[in-house]
Amino acid sequence: MSENKVPFTAGRVSKFCCEAGKAASFLWDTESTGLGLKASSGGAKNYVLQSRLETGATLRLTIGSTKTWTLGAARNEARRLQTLIDSGIDPREEKRERIAEAEAKVAESEAKRIEAQRVALPAMEAWQAYLIARAARWSPRSLLDHQRLSADGGIPKTRGRKPGEGDTTQAGILLPLLGLPLEQIGADRVRVWLKDEATRRPTQANNAFVRLRAFLNWCSDRPEYRDQVQPGACITRMTRDELPRKIAKDDCLQREQLPKWFESVRQIQNPVIAAYLQTALLTGARREEVAGIRWEDVDFQWKSMTVRDKVEGTRVIPLTPFVGGLLAGLPRRNKWVFSSPTAASGRLQEPRIMHNKALTAAGLPALSIHGLRRSFGTLAEWVECPAGVSAQIMGHKPSATAEKHYRVRPLDLLRMWHTKIEGWILNEAGIEQPSESDARLRVVSSGL
Repeated sequence: MSENKVPFTAGRVSKFCCEAGKAASFLWDTESTGLGLKASSGGAKNYVLQSRLETGATLRLTIGSTKTWTLGAARNEARRLQTLIDSGIDPREEKRERIAEAEAKVAESEAKRIEAQRVALPAMEAWQAYLIARAARWSPRSLLDHQRLSADGGIPKTRGRKPGEGDTTQAGILLPLLGLPLEQIGADRVRVWLKDEATRRPTQANNAFVRLRAFLNWCSDRPEYRDQVQPGACITRMTRDELPRKIAKDDCLQREQLPKWFESVRQIQNPVIAAYLQTALLTGARREEVAGIRWEDVDFQWKSMTVRDKVEGTRVIPLTPFVGGLLAGLPRRNKWVFSSPTAASGRLQEPRIMHNKALTAAGLPALSIHGLRRSFGTLAEWVECPAGVSAQIMGHKPSATAEKHYRVRPLDLLRMWHTKIEGWILNEAGIEQPSESDARLRVVSSGL
């Protein structure tokens, strides 16, 4: 180094260049130990530090270009690096550690940014993950109910409208809450939401509250969501404080009302609706269970009918003589028993309008479609039918240990009681129940 050692000045640094025929030339500073200037044949000039480690190995480090480093800054950096070397530290290792530390900070900052973005996402994302995770455990109907809670709305209605309602579906009742970040769904917000909804649709509000609580409990068990869930967001007493006391519906056909009901319903011009209403009463099935019966579900030979159960998936009930005759007389337009040539789905969508007209014509009080199901369960007691039998026909869950584990009733036993119930209801209505041979003859004549 000594042959090219001079005091560095800005002018000397500027004028120094690589000797002709060499790849690089060096010039060393007399005022700063180890500080040098490297001029490459390509024209680049960099400050360097040359020193020796404790092990005796020679070390040459690049400080930086003369275009970005002043002479004073280069001398300061040379002294800093030499101090490290004198302390037994390899500057190269120190640089790698600094770079790694800086990269770690950047990575940590990015992770925090991503986490902040995730936390700020609407709870709808977690809700959709919840539906996917639980779908296998729910019935199709239960899954649909959950999906409707978060639906955007605005879809044209395919069924009848209540007074004051529009032509399109309403947005899901949980949509205002699910549009918030999960961590913002706290007790105060839920209470305000519940109080507001209770004034307009208390029954739906209660059902939605129960499902919201189950959803938040699920989130509490998931590592990706548990830190965002506010404890006590859905405490039980909210429903007692904010919802009006629920009054159980009791609309039900009385024994003495049966003649007028059947007479008026059987005069409905649309035979599909007339048959639907009578089948709903005489089977005790739920509204959509009756509407969803397909021709493949009806076995006229063995007098049985498969119902797509809202709770259990499917259940098989007897095909009683009168109901069998009703179904045999219906047109076979498509796969649906209660078909509709105008509905997009191909099946009956809205029987309430014609039913309400029939009730008015008969001078009977208001009766919902579900009231027909309630009527079946009530009227069945007149023939002293065991409660477990009527419950099994209707698709109610067993209510006692004996029913759950010690009652396995064959279809023939259900048919015996179901035929008795149908016969009694028809007799009270002044209608003769067809015999099995008459029912069979009607099926044969219909070509089924």
